[in-house]
Formats: sequence, C-alpha cells, structure tokens
Amino acid sequence: MKVTGKISKATGPLCSYEIIPPKRGKSARDILDIVEQLRPFDPPFIDVTSHSPVTYYQELGDGTIKRRIRKKRPGTIGICTVIQNRYGIDSVPHLLCRGFTREETEDAMIELSYLGIESVMAIRGDSSDSDYKGPADSTVNLHANHLVAQLADLRRGVYLEDIANSEPIDCCIGVCGYPEKHAEAPNAKTDLTYLKAKVDAGADYIVTQMCFDNLKFFDFEKRCREAGIDIPIIPGLKIMNKVGQLSTLPGRFQVSLPETLVDEITENPKHVREIGIRWGVKQCEELFNHGVRCVHFYVLNDARSVTKVVSQLA
Repeated sequence: MKVTGKISKATGPLCSYEIIPPKRGKSARDILDIVEQLRPFDPPFIDVTSHSPVTYYQELGDGTIKRRIRKKRPGTIGICTVIQNRYGIDSVPHLLCRGFTREETEDAMIELSYLGIESVMAIRGDSSDSDYKGPADSTVNLHANHLVAQLADLRRGVYLEDIANSEPIDCCIGVCGYPEKHAEAPNAKTDLTYLKAKVDAGADYIVTQMCFDNLKFFDFEKRCREAGIDIPIIPGLKIMNKVGQLSTLPGRFQVSLPETLVDEITENPKHVREIGIRWGVKQCEELFNHGVRCVHFYVLNDARSVTKVVSQLA
C-alpha cells in the first residue's frame, strides 16, 4: 500500500523508520537484523536510503593512475524487495538526482513497479564526490522538483522515449522538508518556495529532516499550510544515543539541539541513551497529541533506542 494510503487508513498513530544499506562488500544480514527488531512494532513502511557513486583513483602496476567510479552503498532496491516480500512490510526506496541519470531513474521505476513497490522518496542528494553524468546521450535531474516531475510523468505513462503499449506507473512520491531550512537556502521563505515547487510538481507527502524541537516543527507545518501545501507532513525524529552526536548531528545535518537536551547530556554523559529515549518519548507524545498521524524515525544502523521509545508509546 502507498504511504498516503497507510496514513489515511490508520486508526491510530503510526511510527515509520529509515535505514541505510550496508557498505559495499558487506552482508545485508546486519540491516535485516534491524528490520527484524522493528517488525514487532508493525511498521507501516520502512525507507531505505540511496547513495551517489563516488570517484576514487587507483594506481596501477605500471605507475599510471586510473579514475574509477563506484557506489559506496549499493543494494537499495534489493533490500526494499526483501523487506516487502520476506517481511510483508511496505518499503520506500530513495531515488536521487545526483549520481543518477534520468534514464537510470526510469529503469529503476520500471523495476520497482514489477516488484510491487508503490512509494518512493525523491531527493536531490548531498554533494557528491562524483561528477558522474552517465553516457553522453543521457540526461540528469538537477533538482528534486525535476525528479518529482519525471516521476509524475511516469505516473501518467509519459516515458523519456515513446514506448509501444506502455502503461502508467502508479506510485506515491515523497519529498523532504526542512523545519530549520535547508543549509543551502538563503532563508526560510526561499526554502519553503523550493518545497512548494516539489509539491506542485506532483509530490504526495513530506518527511522532514530530523527535528529535536517540536515547536520548530509546528511552526514549519503552519507555514506550509499558509503557503497552500496540503499534503501530509511527517516529522522526522532521531534518538540521541551518543555524546559525540552533540557535535556530529548539527554539523552533518544542519540541525539545532535544544539547550535543555544538550545541558542534560553534558551533565550526565554516561546516561545519554536514557536521556535520548526520554526525550524521544516526550516528543512523540506531544506530536501525537497535536494531531500528527505518523512520525518517522531515522534509525540508520542502531534500532535499540528507537525500539525502546516506540515500546513506551501508548
């Protein structure tokens, strides 16, 4: 079932999750162990991230240096297929602009349709180490709204080239939103304009960047509604479980951490996991009481704290 269908038909609050594929050469067993930890909580859907190819240089035996391009974390579609077919949990693969051509995107969507995967998350992707643009006759989506537009075309049966007897690809399109604005946006107003462009292009729902302050999410939601954005908005949450995250999360994801949370962790570093769990439970309860129908946990590769939060929710 599509993400929007899950939300509209829910009889109570929902908790969805996001995981990352294992690194190149690693087994998928670790990521499937995380899915098995989440399975008892009846996830409505699980997102699987995607990653752009990276460029590296290899010195050959004759002293020459060869430039190579490879994917750091392959397997997004494969992992989504396993999640959906082995565990019966709807999966949502991430599709990127950067590092992927429009032709590769179309091929991926055809494959996902064959596999019965009905929802995708369309994102631009972070700055890539690769300048990969595919074969000379290929094209690329520069921004997420362009990717959404391509997916919306496929939903109408419009392909890059005329295909005899082609059929529309029925899919649900998710996009990202930023309660504290995207790092590259000059201000919140401009950032909201970019989000509205993605919605106007055909997006069906929004998942926000991780947010630790519900007031910021409530303000973001209000501004979205005032701008005419009426699709579901799902707040993204991350449960703090390491002291080092006080610096790595703001630096990597351009998010701010509430003073109360930072002070408590700083004063009690040995209890950071317990503090993070309490904060997460409080956030969820407040969001659900506000009327939010689904929250999205950025699990990444550690489900222990997330499962403890979800197990405490009524």
